[in-house]
Amino acid sequence: MKITFCCDDTWPDPWLKGLRETLPGAEVSIWEPGAPQADYALVWAPPQQFIDEQAAGLKAMFNIGAGVDALLPLTIPAALPVYRLEDAGMSVQMAEYVCQAVIRFFRGLDAYEADMARGVWQHQRNPRRAEYPVGVMGLGKMGARVAQALTVFDFTVNGWSRSPRELDGVTCFSGMEQLDDFLASTRILVNLLPLHAETENIINARTLGLLQPGAYVINVGRGGHVVDADLIAQIESGHVSGAMLDVFREEPLPAGHPFWTQAKIILTPHTSARTLARDSIAQIVGKVAALSRGESVTGRVDLGRGY
Repeated sequence: MKITFCCDDTWPDPWLKGLRETLPGAEVSIWEPGAPQADYALVWAPPQQFIDEQAAGLKAMFNIGAGVDALLPLTIPAALPVYRLEDAGMSVQMAEYVCQAVIRFFRGLDAYEADMARGVWQHQRNPRRAEYPVGVMGLGKMGARVAQALTVFDFTVNGWSRSPRELDGVTCFSGMEQLDDFLASTRILVNLLPLHAETENIINARTLGLLQPGAYVINVGRGGHVVDADLIAQIESGHVSGAMLDVFREEPLPAGHPFWTQAKIILTPHTSARTLARDSIAQIVGKVAALSRGESVTGRVDLGRGY
């Protein structure tokens, strides 16, 4: 068995070591142009040349992340099975990140931080939980984990997805026809949608305007979901209180971007849910074994739909 690794901006050593330990009989190598044909590939943002050279002979290609938007611009044969990671230790990280962001805003911890920095000892008002309904856009594995984690803190939690879902403790909306009602029911908006043609720019002046006054935006999906200028304008108008953003249209975020100087926006460097090599390798190896036995596996990507 030959496995090739083609992952931009990813330190390869833990992956190669883990694959060789888990599959001692496999030949594992980093892809280079003109490399011999592999049986399986692990990729992240591969170049088109990789697809052109390797796709015809691959039995499967594994994207080492949950989001596949970096694959969508590529020409990939429809016959090549492409699989994404399912959780692999990322959903609990995402739930941690989102819950702390929601609680920080809800409890006014930013105001306390400012007070402490100025040497001021005072209490902020006690917030009423009922006034802070949370809306989670995207109810895949990570979105569902986030939504249900928030219910533990007794928040009113709404969820929106393209197709109908049912989650305990979560009021679920679906389809574009229910998007406006979902937004109107939401004060804290959490985005975990996949990025494709239908969701690009979905957080814009119109949709932000439908949120409850004093809204807060947490984006852990993709930067392309947010119209940057519209978010800044809504913050400056006061309709949106602020935002916590982990993903951006261009990464790293350029030095001159206005997000850097907007005091009501908290920025983190795409770190809400990091890919864990060991957990991911275990999942991929399990799927390779199942495919070798002729079994079906979950996580196959529909590139036409974008997830």
